[in-house]
Amino acid sequence: MASKKYLLLAGAMSALAASPGFAQVKPSYDALDSSKVSAKNMAQFNSFRNNQSDYPAKPRSMWELGFHGGYHFIQGDVSALPGFGGGISLRKALGHTFSLRAEYTGSFDYGLDYQLKSSVVGADGLNPWGATAAANGGKIVPNYKTATHQLSLDFIASLSNILFYKAQPKVNWYVLGGYGLMLADVDVDALNEQGSAYNYSSIDFGRKKKDIRKDLKDFYDRKYEQNAPAQGNRVQIGRKDDNQLLRHALNVGTGIAFKVSKRFNIGVEEKLTLPFDNYLDGYTPGHSDQTKDFFSYTSVRLNFNLGNASKRVEPLWWVNPLDFAYNELNSPRRMKLPAPVLPDADGDGVTDQFDREPNTPQGAPVDVHGVAKDTDGDGVPDYKDKQLITPTYCQPVDADGVGKCPDPECCKDRVQTSCASLVFPSVSFKGSSTKVSSENEAILSSVANTLRSNPSCNILVTGHAGAKGKKGGVDLSSRRVDAVIDYLADKQGIDRGRFIKQNTPGDAGTVDLNPAN
Repeated sequence: MASKKYLLLAGAMSALAASPGFAQVKPSYDALDSSKVSAKNMAQFNSFRNNQSDYPAKPRSMWELGFHGGYHFIQGDVSALPGFGGGISLRKALGHTFSLRAEYTGSFDYGLDYQLKSSVVGADGLNPWGATAAANGGKIVPNYKTATHQLSLDFIASLSNILFYKAQPKVNWYVLGGYGLMLADVDVDALNEQGSAYNYSSIDFGRKKKDIRKDLKDFYDRKYEQNAPAQGNRVQIGRKDDNQLLRHALNVGTGIAFKVSKRFNIGVEEKLTLPFDNYLDGYTPGHSDQTKDFFSYTSVRLNFNLGNASKRVEPLWWVNPLDFAYNELNSPRRMKLPAPVLPDADGDGVTDQFDREPNTPQGAPVDVHGVAKDTDGDGVPDYKDKQLITPTYCQPVDADGVGKCPDPECCKDRVQTSCASLVFPSVSFKGSSTKVSSENEAILSSVANTLRSNPSCNILVTGHAGAKGKKGGVDLSSRRVDAVIDYLADKQGIDRGRFIKQNTPGDAGTVDLNPAN
C-alpha cells in the first residue's frame, strides 16, 4: 500500500513540475518601497533608506489560506485499506525561511488483515472480539474503522527560497515539525448483522493475500458496531458510546509547492502524525517489541495568498531575500558611490589618458585633445601669441606670433593707414553670460599686446542687439561691450580713452573689435 502511495506522490510532483504555467511568474519586491512596511518597522526602513543602517526593514507579507485532501492511512499492526483525509490551514511567515501553520485535518482510516491472530484485551479491559475469538479457537482477523479530528500547529522551514544564482523561486521545498491534538474514534466489526460471532471456517487462509482479503471483504458486514480496545483516556464529547480517544501527537513531514501565480500555488505534502498509541488500528499484538501506530497523510494542497497586494508582499517563503542586493549591485539606487577621480596633471580639463599635450601651462585655452589652441595657425599657441590673428600673407611670424606685413611704399608715414591694417578678433559669449571667459582672456591679451605696439591706434568695440534690436538685447549687448573694455583697461592697462563703443544689429553672441582710426 505504501509503495503505491509514493508512486502517486512522485507522479503528481512530476506532472506539476512539467506544467509550463509554473515558469511564467516572477514576483517583485522593492526594499525601498515604504508602502509595504508596517508602522513598527518604519524607523528601521527610514534608517536603511538614509544609509544609516545596512539592513532593510521586514515588509508586511500575506497570509496563506490552504485547502487540502488526499490519501490517509494508519501504519500499525493491521494491514491498511485506502483511507482519506482533508481539511483547511492558515499559514504566516516569520521570516524568509521559517513560518507557522495552524491546521485542521479530518480523516477516515480503514484496515483489514489477511491472517488469523490472537485476540487481545485492551489496557482498558475491553475485548469486543470475545465471542468471535471463542468461536474460532481464540483467533480473529482484525479490522477497524478510525475517524479522527486533529488540530495542529506546525513549524515550517523553507529550503529553496534563498537563491544565489536565480531570481525569485518558483518551487518551494520545505520540511515541518509540530504538535497535534487529536480525537480518535476507533471501531471494529467484531459481530455479524445478527449480532453473533463470525466463523472463519469458510475462509481458506492458505491462498494468496489478495485472494484472502477479497473473501474477507465479502465476509464481513463492515458495520463497525463495536468500540475497539484502547489504552485508556476516553472522553465523552457528544457521543453516547463514549469512545473518543484524546491524544497528543508529534507531526513531522516534508512537501513541495509550485507557484501558479502571485496569488495561488499548488502543493504536495507527506505528513506523519505520531500519537504514541498502539490501539489506533483497534489491535495490539501484546508483546514487548510492539511498535506504536502512526498516521501517514499524502495530500494535494491548494493555497491562496490573502491580503492587499498594494500593502503586502507575497508570503516571504516566495521572496528571495538576495534579490534586492543583486539588483542593487547591477543598478545602484541606494549605494553611496564615490565620485570618479580622473587625473588631469595640467588642469586643462582634459584627463591625462586623453591629453595629447599633458604639460599645457595653467590657464592656456586648449582643444578637445588638450592641445594649446593656435587660432591663426601660425605655429605660436594663443597663450604666447601677441598677434592672435595674423593673416597668412603676413606669415611666417616671429617668436611672439607677430607677422611681417610691410607698409605700402606710398603710405609708410601715415598713421591712419598703419592703424587701418590692424586685424582684431571677435569675442564670443555663451547664453546670457556677460563674463569674459578664460578662453576670451587669452584673445584679449593678444589684442592688448597689439594696442601696446600701436599706441596711436584706437579701437571700435561693437556689440550686437540681435536682428530686431529688442530692448533686452541692447542691454545685454551693452554689458558685454563694457565687460570687454573693462578687461582691457583694468586687467591689461589700456587707456579707456582709446575705446569707442557702439551697438548694431547682428549676432547677439559676439563683440567685434576693429580699428577706429
